[in-house]
Order: sequence, then structure tokens, then C-alpha cells
Amino acid sequence: CRQALRSVAGPEVDFARAEREYQLYVGVLRGKLGLQVLELPADESLPDCVFVEDVAVVCEETALLTRPGAPSRRKEVEAMKRALESLNLNIVEMVDENATLDGGDVLFTGREFFVGLSRRTNQRGAEILADTFKDYAVSTVPVHDSLHLKSFCSMAGPNLIAIGSSEAAQKALKTMQQMSDHRYDKLTVPDDAAANCIYLNIPSKGHVLLHRAPEEYPESAKVFEKLKDHMLIPIAATELAKVDGSLTCCSVLINKASE
Repeated sequence: CRQALRSVAGPEVDFARAEREYQLYVGVLRGKLGLQVLELPADESLPDCVFVEDVAVVCEETALLTRPGAPSRRKEVEAMKRALESLNLNIVEMVDENATLDGGDVLFTGREFFVGLSRRTNQRGAEILADTFKDYAVSTVPVHDSLHLKSFCSMAGPNLIAIGSSEAAQKALKTMQQMSDHRYDKLTVPDDAAANCIYLNIPSKGHVLLHRAPEEYPESAKVFEKLKDHMLIPIAATELAKVDGSLTCCSVLINKASE
């Protein structure tokens, strides 16, 4: 906990509570939603390895292994590579030493990609992503005041972008709207961190949304509660948030028939 990267100094992570929150999250995916969950082994030499989203971008049958912007995180890619190989995905590795890309900067809308240019992701990383997923448009979005693009936005439905209320978040949304040929609906929540949610379309369950718990962000939770056609599941992430973690950070969602 003490070695994990964090953008601002703050309270220490309560490890036991972090584990409980994590187990609850995995329990929702596996037990409540019936998803197949493949857990990677913990690596005590890599304090940020719980944030698996940053080391791979998966779309359809192709997986791009990234080159994380923080040098201390680059070895995390090895465990992810082994896991994705076991799923028989087409694997592309980012070997260009001038490129950096964190999955937390990659927003896939189902139609196109938006890639945040941040402290962790650069233009070359975005170019390699565009080369990898040639069937989709890729637009870049400057990210200044947050760690990642998805620190203040995510998909909350098939055509719905959840976005925070800060000036930086709204400016980024405007950029995305200008870049795209498509018109997205938006769901504005008061708290930037709460705009990071997990949308799933599960055949037996319909629209499912995992969002930050009311005890963390009461005003934002009220906004999510207006989504009447979604199965809403509040998830607390108080401990991982202390080291810049968001809800999407702890998983890579792969749309693949169960084997």
C-alpha cells in the first residue's frame, strides 16, 4: 500500500478494507452477474498491479498490451500477457520505446475510441492503438488536471457518456463531441470520480451499471438512480481511490463466450 503510486499525498490505505471491497467487487461480477472471472496472481514487487485495466486494451478478438506511462509498472504486462494468451486472443505488443499508453486513458464507446493524452499516455501510444484497431476511429483528448481520461468519464450505457461536473471534465467532453461524427447522450454527475462506472450488457440481465456507492458520493448516486432501465449495483472503492484507483481500473472486460 505504501509503495503504490499516488498523485497526491493522503491517508494510508486500510489493506484489510481494500481486500473486502475487492472481494465484494469480484463477488458481484462472478456471483451476481454470472461472469467468468480470471484473477491474476498478486505480485508483491509491483504495488500497482491490482489496476489491470492500464496494461491491456481488448476489443473483439484483439488485445493490445500497453506500455504504461509509469516505468515502475511496465513489468505488470507480463502476467497480463500470459492471461490473454490463455484466452486465445490475437495479441499485439507495444514495443516502441517512445510510446506510452495506460488503459485508463482509453474510452471505447462501442463505435470509436477516445484516447486521453495525459501524464501517462502520449501521442505515439495513441497512434499504435489506432494502428491496432483499424476498424474504429481514434480521437485524442488532452487531459490536464486528472491522472487519466477515465478519471472523470466512462460509458454508462450503449450511447451514454457519464461525465463529471468539473471544468476540465466538461472541456474534455466538448472536445470528444467535436471530434465525433456521432451524437452521444450525456449523464452529468456532480463528482468527477463517480463518473467512472462500469456498464455491462449481459444477455440474461440487460443493462447493468456498477457505480460508486451512495456513502461515498451521495449526490452522484442520486443521478444514477434516475436510470430506470438499468440494474444498478453500488460498489465502494474508498481504499483504492486513495492510490488513484477507480471502478474500471481493476478489470479488463472481454466479450467472449464462456469456455
